[in-house]
Amino acid sequence: MAKIPQFKSDKEEARFWDTHSAADFLDQFEEVKEPLFFRPTKRTASIRLENTVVKKIRSIAQGKGLNYTTLIRMWVLEKLKQEQHSIRATH
Repeated sequence: MAKIPQFKSDKEEARFWDTHSAADFLDQFEEVKEPLFFRPTKRTASIRLENTVVKKIRSIAQGKGLNYTTLIRMWVLEKLKQEQHSIRATH
């Protein structure tokens, strides 16, 4: 059987697997004892917004092809990043 090559990037590896079957390399795989990927735990945070604000957010989100809660989460994370950067800049 052929050996799985060494890849220089994830993109190169993705191209390889797009054109090859993992079934051809089964003898080279090993069982993973612990998960390599995990989802960080999330917590729900409730906020109260006026109906007009929610309507505006929904409209903007729809224009971007997003769910409005996804857009709100994106905005919160962007603002958090800005605030952290600004705090580091002043210290």
